[in-house]
Amino acid sequence: MSVKPKFSLAQQDPRLAPLMEQASHHTLGQWAKQCAERVLPYFEQTFPHDTRPRDALNTLQAWMDTGVFRMAEIRRAALDAHAAAREVGADTPARSAARAAGQAVATAHVRTHAPGPALYALQAIHRDSAREDAAAAIAEERDWQYQRLLELVS
Repeated sequence: MSVKPKFSLAQQDPRLAPLMEQASHHTLGQWAKQCAERVLPYFEQTFPHDTRPRDALNTLQAWMDTGVFRMAEIRRAALDAHAAAREVGADTPARSAARAAGQAVATAHVRTHAPGPALYALQAIHRDSAREDAAAAIAEERDWQYQRLLELVS
């Protein structure tokens, strides 16, 4: 029986780069949030009383709604979501989901954080999938990510 290979966060979809260049900072924030939200249930179902990753996404939404950027709030929300991920311990879908939320809120600070939630979402799906289903599940999520960003940019 072969073991499922580890998922590398370097496996970004090359179709995304040109779309990311076209997208506004706000659009990238919206897309990053949506990528993280797709996998957040992995965390919330396992840790229903820990709201730090959800709080991070709410902080990102507040920035998108108001345009008000407070670095201390963004940084705190990102660090808290990443702390929640560390506290998960093992490499699980829940850990990847919390990391996705932490990267998503960081997009408010720097637009180059936008690929992070997409990659961590792929990692969460990989970690949740059976070895024989992982490649198809990742391909399906990559297609959703690409199509969603295409819709937002268009």
